[in-house]
Amino acid sequence: MYRQFMGLRQLSRRTITGSAPRRVDNTVKVKQKQFQENNGIPIHLKGGSKDALLYRATMTLTVFGSGYVVYELFSAAMPKKAQ
Repeated sequence: MYRQFMGLRQLSRRTITGSAPRRVDNTVKVKQKQFQENNGIPIHLKGGSKDALLYRATMTLTVFGSGYVVYELFSAAMPKKAQ
């Protein structure tokens, strides 16, 4: 039992520490400079074209969704006439 426990301990130690650490560039300073720059662009659009596309898609879905909700509320409030 003790031998199996020691083998498991060594195996777990090897799998956790056996991989090489990943090197990721730290881009926080660059992003801070970009987003804190005072250039008249709203903060939600400073990320570039991807942010602009996401913003427009969100606004479009919000407007159409709100319109659809109002339409459904009015159609539910006005019952259909029985023929």
